[in-house]
Amino acid sequence: DIMRVLALLLAVKAACVLLVSSLTGTGAVNNSGRWWGIVNVASSGNHLTNSKNVQLVLDPSLALLNRRQRKLIRQNPGILHAIAAGLHTAIKECKWQFRNRRWNCPTTHSPNVFGKIVNRGCRETAFVFAITSAGITHAVARSCSKGAIESCTCDYRRRGPGGPDWHWGGCSDNVEFGRMFGREFVDSSEKGRDLRYLTNLHNNEAGRTTVASEMQQECKCHGMSGSCTVRTCWMRLPSFRMVGDFLKDRFDGASRVVYANKGSNRASHRADPRHLEPENAAHKLPSVRDLVYFEKSPNFCSYNGKTGTHGTSGRTCNSSSPALDGCELLCCGRGYKTRTEQVTERCHCTFHWCCHVSCLNCTSTQTVHQCL
Repeated sequence: DIMRVLALLLAVKAACVLLVSSLTGTGAVNNSGRWWGIVNVASSGNHLTNSKNVQLVLDPSLALLNRRQRKLIRQNPGILHAIAAGLHTAIKECKWQFRNRRWNCPTTHSPNVFGKIVNRGCRETAFVFAITSAGITHAVARSCSKGAIESCTCDYRRRGPGGPDWHWGGCSDNVEFGRMFGREFVDSSEKGRDLRYLTNLHNNEAGRTTVASEMQQECKCHGMSGSCTVRTCWMRLPSFRMVGDFLKDRFDGASRVVYANKGSNRASHRADPRHLEPENAAHKLPSVRDLVYFEKSPNFCSYNGKTGTHGTSGRTCNSSSPALDGCELLCCGRGYKTRTEQVTERCHCTFHWCCHVSCLNCTSTQTVHQCL
């Protein structure tokens, strides 16, 4: 019923539904330059109704999605929840991947969830666009195979013979529908033909392509007494951690690009007046899975209100690590302070049949290092 739907939307509102535009650039911008997205507070005139006449609504204080995005949501009942789930997963993965970096994927509860970084053209911006685009593709594809979206189902293109002891069958995740929807929904608000437009579209596509290219074959055995005489196989989405790991590697090797025009001497692109080329002419063209950027990252060491960086003061560091999480690098040479704290954790847990677990509380002293 409608109360159950609204309760579900309320649960994800703060963490992810607002992110539709602020993280991926898929919303309108009001006069103050703030990005807005979808939320769930009811208001007259802002209703989206699915085939079961359950109303999903838009917050009256926020700018509406563009006409194309509203149409896509109407045509695909149930997809709003997948978008929210995908963005929530993406933001968690971003924080995990950068937990030991100077820029640790900070977020706020305001509509500008990632702050001013999304308005730049640096490596971090590229990752944000790629991971959120991947999140939507991944969640929509998975929701299709679960039957949660009325306009799509499992991907049944792979059916019949596959090998000597296995055949295609089962329910493959519909990554093609996820890619198609993600491309139309996420990319639909990117306007213009400048360098920012091209890099945003490229990084969006890199996220979607990563999800599709990492699909894995999964099989189930059939036969007497589990003999696995024959197997039924289908294609399954990769874990989102695998997607995040791949995109993080691409972040480290991202290509700095420039805006190229008809004067390019690259024969393969002479007919295209709008494309990206490496800033260094000796480097190869970025592939569809590479991340691209066009400006240097800001200094994440210190707070800077102009660039929206929080700095690393107060961050926990590892005094024995020479890597990026080490106190020397993470604290940017400012030094660190050390303190001890008592930590109580559950320990010596025992499972009792049936069915509960009993644990003891163990207290230990831990040394914590924090950047000055």
